[in-house]
Amino acid sequence: MLKSKFLLFCLSLLICISACKDKKTVTPEIVVPPTPPTSQKSDVECWLTNADQSALFQQQNVSLFFKSEQNNNSTIVVDTSTTYQTIDGFGYTLTDGSASLMNALSADKKSAILEQLFATDKTNIGVSYLRISIGASDLSASPYTFNDMPTGQTDVNLENFNMDKAMQDLVPILKKIIAIYPDIKILGSPWTAPAWMKTNNSFVGGSLKPEYYQVYANYLVKFIKAMKQEGIVIDAITPQNEPLHGGNNPSMVMQASEQASFIKNALGPIFKQEGLNTKIIIWDHNADRPEYPLEILNDPEARPYVNGSAFHLYGGSISALSQVRDAYPDKGIYFTEQWIGGPGNFAGDLKWHIETLIIGATRNWSRNVLEWNLAADENYQPHTDGGCSTCLGAITVNSTVKKNTAYYIIAHASKFVRPGSVRIASNQMTDLPNVAFKTPDGKKVLIVLNKSGINQNFNIKFKDKAVSTSLKVGSVATYVW
Repeated sequence: MLKSKFLLFCLSLLICISACKDKKTVTPEIVVPPTPPTSQKSDVECWLTNADQSALFQQQNVSLFFKSEQNNNSTIVVDTSTTYQTIDGFGYTLTDGSASLMNALSADKKSAILEQLFATDKTNIGVSYLRISIGASDLSASPYTFNDMPTGQTDVNLENFNMDKAMQDLVPILKKIIAIYPDIKILGSPWTAPAWMKTNNSFVGGSLKPEYYQVYANYLVKFIKAMKQEGIVIDAITPQNEPLHGGNNPSMVMQASEQASFIKNALGPIFKQEGLNTKIIIWDHNADRPEYPLEILNDPEARPYVNGSAFHLYGGSISALSQVRDAYPDKGIYFTEQWIGGPGNFAGDLKWHIETLIIGATRNWSRNVLEWNLAADENYQPHTDGGCSTCLGAITVNSTVKKNTAYYIIAHASKFVRPGSVRIASNQMTDLPNVAFKTPDGKKVLIVLNKSGINQNFNIKFKDKAVSTSLKVGSVATYVW
């Protein structure tokens, strides 16, 4: 009986094996376990600079999510339904000295720093606006213009006009910048007219003689056209840098009545005749004299040629920008210069410039913010005899490149608040001054400073939800969503 059962089992096994051979082979399904998440995606990016330099414009690996739940912390409310001015850009003055220092770098170092400054990808900061001098500024190695003549000689037909000195370093660096960011906006400002056009025949001080108004206007036209031939578009000019400061080297005094006359009788008409789209921006000096640009704008013959008014803040209050804008809301407001004195105080300079300029100037209608200046060496060179001897560059350039406070100040706006962005509403807060923007691609950008004496926990509210975050004392953050 046992033997029969064993034979029956063997027969059944053979039948089963035979049946399996007649069927198609089926590959078992491989089940792949889900990959564990590496990090949770955040609704909001945060880029941080701490006053103690423990973070220098670094993207934070934090998860910031908009939630419906509310807490009792202070809240910054961002509102896209209320809009203000359009933004043209953020950047620096590219002085002759800045250009010469960068142009002297090795090819790889030059390429690297220009990419970091002007490229818009990765961690580069995307500078979008530059100011240059028309001829020398006080941060050139020596004073000059593009039409210097021996003492006693004149050149009313500008036959000796040449831009040889600009071609040495400035133009080559600008071409490299344009190759990286073709849409860079460039503002040109003269520190002086050629000495033979002036009342004192000197680079320092003096005024433009009325009989040379048209010649000087033609000089500025030649500059704009010469730059265009090099592939460099001058978006705007100011007729004179700091027209009430005649003690710099170089410099020239130009009273408001003189600037109005120059614009309406010479500069404006020749720009129109030549078909130039270059904007004319007036003043280009401190916020303590808003009556200067207002006097020009009050002139009905000068006003049509004027695009807007530019300011520095070595005197006065940033609120003066709004005073001029409120009088003429169809005219632009620009912030074109502010220095940091070397060796500098990182925490103090960061706090003042973020609050007063990046936040303050834009809250007072400015379309740009420009720091002075882009680059100097470790001894604050080059500069003219009598020029600024302690101007700390955004970068210090010798055999290496060191980033200074102004680099990070501008980075917090330039990387994210791209040209064409608009300022939007956000509530003013004493301890957490802030400003908000909406970019052309619809992103929201909020720049916040903790100016209080303690670490701050706070909320960012957009529509009906809020993100909870915090900042250390003196820190600044840019939030993007």
